[in-house]
Amino acid sequence: MSIPPLDDDREPARRDATAGPAPAPAPEPVAAPLDYFAQLAFPSLVGGGGEGRAASSTAEAATPPAPSAPMRARNAWWSSRVALLLVAALVGGLAGHFSASTSSGGGTLNLTSVAAAPTGAVLSSGESIPTLVQHVLPTVVSIDVRANGSEDQGTGMIVSANGYVVTNNHVISAAAGGSGTITVTRSGSTRALGATLVGTNPIDDVALLRITGASGLPHIAFGNSNALQVGDAVVAIGNALGLAAGTPTVTQGIVSALGRTVTAGTATSTETLNNMIQTDAAINPGNSGGPLLDARGDVIGMNTAVAGTLADGSSAQNIGFAIPSATIESLLRSLAAGQSVKSHGAFMGVEVMSMTPTLQFEYGFTVSSGAVVMSVIAHSGAANAGIRQGDVIVSLNGVAIANTQDLTSVLSGLYPGATVTVGLVRGSTHLTKSVRLGRQS
Repeated sequence: MSIPPLDDDREPARRDATAGPAPAPAPEPVAAPLDYFAQLAFPSLVGGGGEGRAASSTAEAATPPAPSAPMRARNAWWSSRVALLLVAALVGGLAGHFSASTSSGGGTLNLTSVAAAPTGAVLSSGESIPTLVQHVLPTVVSIDVRANGSEDQGTGMIVSANGYVVTNNHVISAAAGGSGTITVTRSGSTRALGATLVGTNPIDDVALLRITGASGLPHIAFGNSNALQVGDAVVAIGNALGLAAGTPTVTQGIVSALGRTVTAGTATSTETLNNMIQTDAAINPGNSGGPLLDARGDVIGMNTAVAGTLADGSSAQNIGFAIPSATIESLLRSLAAGQSVKSHGAFMGVEVMSMTPTLQFEYGFTVSSGAVVMSVIAHSGAANAGIRQGDVIVSLNGVAIANTQDLTSVLSGLYPGATVTVGLVRGSTHLTKSVRLGRQS
């Protein structure tokens, strides 16, 4: 993707595969929801750097698969509802073996070893994970943020040859006011490079940095997150636990669900991320901002959140969340222009998912674009206006809504208490509803 004025004229770092990912079955309706707490994926190292965050979700489960709440990579807690799915994992080859024999006389110990290299796990595309990782690692950086006596760490992805890096907004939020410093370390290096903050979007949890004086860098290739199916193979890369800058951790798994909604909050505010990818690939603190790759090595998501502890105190297993690449791509031009988004806290009261061809076919929607209402928050403005689960929002105050990103963008400029005109499609009927916006709390 070219992002004027990024001056990006190099080919992205990627490896072509001879065959695409094997088709996976279409998603099935979500089972009974579970409440859980989730945690952001980046560690706070010094001075107690991330504040505790609580997440909650109050909507009813949807008949189209209901979104659930993820957690992000900082020391913060989330709550959401998801149906837990079975995990499938690839297994690597055996590195070697040994045999031993002993005698009653305390005699000889004979060892046998094998010199052959271990066999790497192979993805559905025919690409081995080690080969894929070797091609992508040069485009991944570790991020270190120091501000107000604290230190936070996360991950970023180089998106252009002249040093632009995309990451989660919560990774760099401590330095967003200009009082802190940001450095990045490229994979395979121990040298910290200075970076400046170019643009921020806390609503969608995306930020853009630029490495000082960089040129000729390898960069990622964005894949098609809109074409993902449940069961597709994925690989996650990130600065897990901040163990050592420049030495990312690699995990692999599958897409376990699509269209999840995540609500996160602090003592003073909350935010909601829609249309998230759910994966069983392990995501840990420090992974925030790192790539979620498809079987070709293209970036189809940005690792952002992971489920933590269930309401009954038990731990959630293998439930992580990533922002789709389509959402990230739609924001990069405005971020590169130095634009920063500030939310006024307006709250409509719906959990939504972008319309996709699969979703349209599965549930017989009569429109091919829009934001599908997966659930409606009780007593919210949307609920009071009569908006229902399964409605497709196609306009807001006369602005066309093609996906969840469009809806979020328009809402971000509005204030609590305002009344908005919502155009929607219910079955084959076009309706207009007036919704009084509430305030996220």
